[in-house]
Amino acid sequence: MRDSIASVAIAVTLLAGYPSRALAQTFLPGGGGAVTLPASSVQNAGDNQFHTNLEILGQFPAQEGFGQVSPLFYGPPFPGYFYEDPASLACIYDLQPKSSGCNPNLVKLNPSGGSKAIAVVDAYDDPDAYTDLQTFSGQFGVAGINPTSFLVIFAPHGGATPGSCMGAATRPPSAAGTGWDIEESLDIEYAHAMAPLATLYLVEAQSNSFADLLCAVSVASELVAAAGGGEVSNSWGSGEFKGETAYDSVFTTSKVVYFASAGDSPGAIYPSTSPNVVSVGGTSTSMNPVTGHFISESTWQDGGGGESAYEAKPSYQSGITGSHRQTPDIASDANPYTGVWVLDSLTFGVPVWFIVGGTSVSSPTWAGIVNTAGSFYASSKAELTKLYGDPHADFNAITIGNCGVYISAFASASWNSCTGLGSPKGYGGK
Repeated sequence: MRDSIASVAIAVTLLAGYPSRALAQTFLPGGGGAVTLPASSVQNAGDNQFHTNLEILGQFPAQEGFGQVSPLFYGPPFPGYFYEDPASLACIYDLQPKSSGCNPNLVKLNPSGGSKAIAVVDAYDDPDAYTDLQTFSGQFGVAGINPTSFLVIFAPHGGATPGSCMGAATRPPSAAGTGWDIEESLDIEYAHAMAPLATLYLVEAQSNSFADLLCAVSVASELVAAAGGGEVSNSWGSGEFKGETAYDSVFTTSKVVYFASAGDSPGAIYPSTSPNVVSVGGTSTSMNPVTGHFISESTWQDGGGGESAYEAKPSYQSGITGSHRQTPDIASDANPYTGVWVLDSLTFGVPVWFIVGGTSVSSPTWAGIVNTAGSFYASSKAELTKLYGDPHADFNAITIGNCGVYISAFASASWNSCTGLGSPKGYGGK
């Protein structure tokens, strides 16, 4: 999410028609190209809306000869392109044994666990969500879905009280071309990839207004609690505002652990700052441009984080300097230049592979990892108390890089405002 005077639309560079496979493989210079923001990631002052934390590096058409009788579907791995996928993240974060240097084009072992439920909350409707998730899973060898393991739920409009709903739940307006279409694909694909055996709910709000998205959080919370517990992932946020503490109670349903993106620019955002939410920041995963092997993980300079202006310091952060809630708590890959592959069919009306980043990637990734870890704590505070209790053995401490206002914060072996406690290291302590 970025602040701007005017909304920025998705930059579209597709040629007329769909290019040949050879063109598609050189569609974006390896490691280059311009990062663009969808309109959903741009916040205007006083708009009383939540916004995605999504950045787009490039896109590849997913079908050759689209419109012909027998189009050829293709997708990652593309030779020479080393953007992350489920298996490479599993390799980097020790969710599977390390092999082949964690080269995304070579490693094949995906996360294989998960249980109970995960819900991701987004705005507007993506009618292609089921088929895109099915195709994405098949492309990377992730366990498949069925109509009982992945469900799309429509939330009603929000009421006057934070988290309340009113009226009947009808299909929301289309997300096509808003940025929320790619956001929804990203959220469900990486939550499912990290916990493929969990029941996954996509809860669609009527709009991205505060009232509608918080109503959708309440709907998601009820679904997860009824399934025996699990996680709710929110890849959106807003600049902090007076009175935000009145919304914190929305994130307190028993048996539910809430995750929220920490933002894509310096400073703290809500609901990431809520003490009832696990705040997820961003990192960069460096890959050798020749071999595709993983080199190291560092900060992402654009990652959000910092001290809340309004939220009191929670007990689990008693060992951190400052008088208020600090973000993020944890982090994982979010830099669009080291981004992940996402399949979406709604944006252009045909399947397209996007390379995306932003802390919108981090939140569903972490929600899935915690689900597969299987602790299922009764609240976010319980989860956070565990995370802060013994972090060193259970996290990759990020010790390279900096971030923040004037690039004034630095990575360290302990908690820092760039990457929190660090990135995942196996399933222990989660």
